[in-house]
Amino acid sequence: MMPRSTLSSRIGRFAGLSLICAVICLHLSPTAEAGPAQAKREMVAAANPWAVDAGVDILRAGGSAVDAAIAVQLVLNLVEPQSSGIGGGAFMVHYNGATRQVIAYDGRETAPQSVTPDLFLRDGKPMKFFDAVVGGQSVGVPGVVAMLELAHNRHGRLPWAQLFAAAIRLADHGFPVSPRLNALLTRDKYLKTFETARRYFYDEEAEPRSVGWVLQNQPLAETLRVIAAGGSDAFYKGDIAGDIIRTVQGTAQNPGMLSRDDFAAYRAVAREPVCAPYRQYTVCGMPPPTSGGLTILQILGMLEQFDLGDLTPGSPKAVHLISEASRLAFADRARYMADSDFVRVPIAGLLDRDYLGQRAALIDMNASLGSANAGDPPRQLTQLWGDDGSLELPSTTHISVVDARGNAVSMTSSVENAFGSRLMVGGFLLNNQLTDFSFVPSRDGRPVANRVEPRKRPRSSMSPTIVLNADGSLKLVIGSPGGSRIIPYVAKTIIAVLDWGLDVQAAIDLPHHANRNGKTDLEANTAVAAIAPALEGLGHKVTVRGLNSGLHGIERIASGLRGGADPRREGVARGD
Repeated sequence: MMPRSTLSSRIGRFAGLSLICAVICLHLSPTAEAGPAQAKREMVAAANPWAVDAGVDILRAGGSAVDAAIAVQLVLNLVEPQSSGIGGGAFMVHYNGATRQVIAYDGRETAPQSVTPDLFLRDGKPMKFFDAVVGGQSVGVPGVVAMLELAHNRHGRLPWAQLFAAAIRLADHGFPVSPRLNALLTRDKYLKTFETARRYFYDEEAEPRSVGWVLQNQPLAETLRVIAAGGSDAFYKGDIAGDIIRTVQGTAQNPGMLSRDDFAAYRAVAREPVCAPYRQYTVCGMPPPTSGGLTILQILGMLEQFDLGDLTPGSPKAVHLISEASRLAFADRARYMADSDFVRVPIAGLLDRDYLGQRAALIDMNASLGSANAGDPPRQLTQLWGDDGSLELPSTTHISVVDARGNAVSMTSSVENAFGSRLMVGGFLLNNQLTDFSFVPSRDGRPVANRVEPRKRPRSSMSPTIVLNADGSLKLVIGSPGGSRIIPYVAKTIIAVLDWGLDVQAAIDLPHHANRNGKTDLEANTAVAAIAPALEGLGHKVTVRGLNSGLHGIERIASGLRGGADPRREGVARGD
């Protein structure tokens, strides 16, 4: 390791890396005043400039959108370890520019075969959230590697191993700690309690690595070399799986139950996306086990009954209307949405236009519902479910890619909470995604759809989304991190582009507001915070707070591509 003062001499030896001053000064501080990135043929938008550079290099080498997304994810694993990586899971929506078909890839984690519905109960009561998160009990079988390999087998153009080169090189030689990584290390109370993570992320006095410190990760470089050579089998059936299992089972804090059989049984799944019309467009997202696609489509389906184009972005009327639609959709989400391999989610009923029209009729422009009840969608089955109040805290990352052949990837990836379970193996952090299950298996005498079950995938809010024009051509690629607030972040951005005619960067820059069938959150230190009294006059309970999204999007326009990166994080959009 070396301090920032010697960084410039070290960087000179890194083939293909930008000067550190350019990275820190230009790329890590996007501003709301910056316009959208422009490109003619291809583009990457993601949460860190090093990762974007890796993806753009792959596109320049003739790679596909999937190839670039793999390279971006692998670098993000290194430079943004708090958010995603091969120890976690992901969802990908892929658009084929030649056939205009959309397909969804599910790389969500699965629970061990040996779990029971009371996994997070102690003496019949649910555990406190962080008591459950930290340690091995919260770790599901990671799905990222299997999902990336499945998508690459179908859509890749470059060799699998080539996609690992940038991440391996950067892990070997080191990268400068970013302001965001340093801030999260400073804030976290748990990571330094585990020796492996402490030695990597902190100094001898247990102080976080400073901004600009060159952080090397040879264990991750070696792990990536093994996967590059052996594919997903090297991860799920070899020494890597064994190391994960030993760490999860052997930790003194909340030992988990993952086994060799759990890893051998894991499969990434290609699924039909959920798609629905909105105005003259078609919006496509991930189906269950994430709730993101369905809930966004419900919000948009209700809002289609109103003329949003006449409303000013961030005005009391616009925020009230979007919040009320979100409130109703989140009520349905809490009751009906879970892993569709275990629960028969009434997808068609939840998206039925007449049903959404009935739900929209409950919206009063002069008064808030306060708290919405779940509806009774048509074509649901006779099973009655209890509502799920499980937490999803902000973390995660999002990648958007469009390649020169018109293919597109919208991919959201996560280890769940910042730094996941805090367990580190082979240079990467392990997820805590099992805490996305409901901690209580039943409510009001009814089973909760998102209860813990063996080999089940926990419900998510990740919302990778692709919007198509009326002729099936590509319009928008978008997604975000942010826990369960991902859904309103992405919905607001889609509305801003499609209804208000904003470019993708301006849409991302808009102040946030979010309602999840409770309080209406307004983003602090923005113009939207000033409308709190007006919303309270309509019956909203309002909280003004930080709303840290990480929206990254690409918009197809007549002259080529426009890209947007969230100024709330460290990302950029770049292309040729």
